Amino acid sequence: MVTFGCSEALNLCLRAVTKPGDTVAVESPVYFGFLQILESLDLRALEIPTHPREGIGVDALESALKKHRVAAVFLSANFQNPLGCCMRDRNKKAIVEMLSEMDIPLLEDDIYGDLYFEGERPRSLKSFDRGGNVLLCSSFSKTISPGFRIGWTVPGRHIERVRSLKLSSTISTSTLPQMAIAALLANGGYDHYLRSARKAYASQVLKVTDAVRRYFPENTSVTRPMGGTVLWVEFPPSVDAILLYRKALEKNISIVPGPLFSPKRQYRNCIRLNCGYPWSERIEEAMIALGQMAMRME
Repeated sequence: MVTFGCSEALNLCLRAVTKPGDTVAVESPVYFGFLQILESLDLRALEIPTHPREGIGVDALESALKKHRVAAVFLSANFQNPLGCCMRDRNKKAIVEMLSEMDIPLLEDDIYGDLYFEGERPRSLKSFDRGGNVLLCSSFSKTISPGFRIGWTVPGRHIERVRSLKLSSTISTSTLPQMAIAALLANGGYDHYLRSARKAYASQVLKVTDAVRRYFPENTSVTRPMGGTVLWVEFPPSVDAILLYRKALEKNISIVPGPLFSPKRQYRNCIRLNCGYPWSERIEEAMIALGQMAMRME
């Protein structure tokens, strides 16, 4: 079903499988936009620690689900925002099967899946689904353009409920952007564009990573994603990400502080960097300034 971006897809799917007051298990850190959706629906988040390379652990998730009553699980298995991690296929399969046995719906955000840097496209969680328990959500916002606001969901056995909610909220999605994207898909333009986009994003991620290593304080760590457009930076404990965000904003430098990615306001010394813009002298100057601000906090 076509939706008004991935945000509407996630919103509809959450409403289809939860009720106000329910708890949803999420990766930690998790995309702050999803936390905003949870809050708007009066839902609670249960944070599951997530590895910056491997993604959420099967054992950690299983242990949490045995201790807490959870109405649904939300995961972004491919180049998760903000960590950029990508789960192994065996873990994806194990989680899908485990949640199916427990009869706990799994919401998947696969918005970055097409932006892999090497090899083949990583498999979605949905590709391991055999009983319709996975509600896949995605969009063209991170690949073609955010302005199109064209997303979709494949909600499995929950399709009729999701359809009903769509009808009672936005009814339908604008036709003209759908037709434009359909033409791009039909003539091979989308695949052609993605080949160049992947190279560009891989180069930009590499340049921002190099700048972190050159300009940021010693003992600063940074993730090494193999796809997507974001980097997760962990400063020494003395660096306050909220304060750094405010100081950076005064110089028109945009970062996202780590506490926004956690309901419990964890990750006080972490930030997310967006590598979606072409590398330029202006961005390098911003990285130098950001590094200097952080070093003054040590």
